[in-house]
Amino acid sequence: MVNQALGVTITRIALGMILFAHCYFLKVDTFTIDGTVGFFASIGLPAIAAHLIIAAEILGGMVLILGAFTRLAAWLSLPILIGAAWMHLGNNWVFSAKGGGWEFPILLVALAMAVELGGAGKYAIDNLDWMKHSNFTQSTAEQATA
Repeated sequence: MVNQALGVTITRIALGMILFAHCYFLKVDTFTIDGTVGFFASIGLPAIAAHLIIAAEILGGMVLILGAFTRLAAWLSLPILIGAAWMHLGNNWVFSAKGGGWEFPILLVALAMAVELGGAGKYAIDNLDWMKHSNFTQSTAEQATA
């Protein structure tokens, strides 16, 4: 049985859950917001960047889980995820390496690209009638079948 709508939906929800949980439990709960700001400062990034990334990952994760503004949320997560992969390049491939490797961030980049290209899937807020009129919420394939 092939069910592309369900496959795309699962991919979208998985990406949203990972973005939300990783940000909340690591950056907010474990490291704290002040600790995350301190880390960003240690690598030369301003405090506002830490706050924006925390907000983007938490809000982006939530809207991806719900399937609202899916393509936009996936597209906007790409610079954050590419930045995360870049930060781990010198730590080796495997994520269990000291400092974390780049395999997991690259997987998240691929998931975000798949969600951006594939759209929300059948089971999403984006598919409610009032959302279908926004071209940035649906992929070309979804618009053709709407």
